[in-house]
Amino acid sequence: MEAVKQILRIPRNHELKIKVPKDFPENETVEVILIMTKRQDSFKQKIQELKEAVKDNRFMNDLREVSDDFNTVDSEGWPDEEV
Repeated sequence: MEAVKQILRIPRNHELKIKVPKDFPENETVEVILIMTKRQDSFKQKIQELKEAVKDNRFMNDLREVSDDFNTVDSEGWPDEEV
């Protein structure tokens, strides 16, 4: 079994076009499942989720690792660009 995920917006006509990878054989049967996830509609809800993110240890560890990676790059400086 092979799975392919595509994220699409629902257009006004409510018709979606699915792009099937070229390596899928013709005339094979596939199962299509539509899962709709609600968008965050309110600014307050987005802010609340950001506040909750700082309590997530895995998120904070990832953030720290990325920050450390950039500290190394930033301390090396950028070469002068030739014009």
